[in-house]
Amino acid sequence: MNGGDPPFAQRIAQVSESHTTRIFTRAQQMRARGRDIISLAVGEPDFDTPAPILHATARALADGRTRYGPVAGEPGLRERLAAGFEGFSADRILVTNGAKQALFSLFQVLCDSGDEVILPRPCWVSFTEQIQLAGARPVLVDTDAGFQLDPDRIAKAVTPRTRAILINSPNNPTGAVYGADALAAVAAIAAEQRVWLIADEAYHVFTYGDRPHVPVLGLSPAPDGVITVRSFSKQFNMTGFRIGYVAAAPSVIQALTRLQSHTTGNVCTFAQYGALAALEMDPALIDRRRVALRRRRDLALGLARALFTCAGAQGAFYIFADVSAHLRAGQSSADLALRLLDAAGVAVVPGEAFHGPGHIRISYGCDSATLGRAFARIKEGIKEGL
Repeated sequence: MNGGDPPFAQRIAQVSESHTTRIFTRAQQMRARGRDIISLAVGEPDFDTPAPILHATARALADGRTRYGPVAGEPGLRERLAAGFEGFSADRILVTNGAKQALFSLFQVLCDSGDEVILPRPCWVSFTEQIQLAGARPVLVDTDAGFQLDPDRIAKAVTPRTRAILINSPNNPTGAVYGADALAAVAAIAAEQRVWLIADEAYHVFTYGDRPHVPVLGLSPAPDGVITVRSFSKQFNMTGFRIGYVAAAPSVIQALTRLQSHTTGNVCTFAQYGALAALEMDPALIDRRRVALRRRRDLALGLARALFTCAGAQGAFYIFADVSAHLRAGQSSADLALRLLDAAGVAVVPGEAFHGPGHIRISYGCDSATLGRAFARIKEGIKEGL
């Protein structure tokens, strides 16, 4: 065709590539060329997927669970998930292709063009892009110096165009676990203003004693206005299975199911049987992994604080380190992240990806020995001026 390719839709031109994907891809390319790269960039602990999950998935394959299933999810899995929420039944659960698809679909069914969604900042990389793909506008509201919610700022950000407030605790990228008082205050704001309150709780099992995870659903004066999104990916090391779910009022689930019937249809049938097995496992396994992650958190936080200023880190498996003191004039944390990768062979994610400039996100999902080697490289690189 003369003049080049036909044009793309404006909506995709407005969406940025994921910084996490960009760093991960570059690290993989460097590894392929023989470089020894330590990745502290990927939000995925190095634990194996538990054997009962693998066995149940293989059994489902052997039993012929390979055909289309119900769009909203296998009935047994929906019932089991509903049992985790007081007073819920299966019609309040939708199984999705990971939490990421759940959130994307939510913005599609909740938002019209020009609507607004309030996001505490820093925030996960895909929130803003997914909101924009729905034709809506992300409204970023700063957290405090410890990355905790500021209900007053959130209240002031509400306008007649506000459709939802999104809360992510434990938080990616900061590791902050939001306090019950602040969560209750935000839940009250959402109820009073009659806007949806979306709780992204993908990391809900990973807190380390400093502050427990508090489900916002139990704090809201209008629980049918709360939408909870969770995932099997982090909790059970099932990232490749792509199993997430939404717990919400039946009307929300019906709207999401209608959309999902035209997008993905059902989630992978046999993978859902692996998810069902995950829910029947001895909780002690997750407890042991939480203990291991806490040890890694303590090690990584100590090493990070010897180099940077760090707040948050009460949950998930991230440290959001303030590296502004180590930035050269005119440079960003994205520049520092590239220098760390190229010069020190350590991959981290720049804070710009999360609307938190001057920071880097460090994942402590790898083993303690690897963490020690990574921070030794970072320390040496900073000492030499990178």
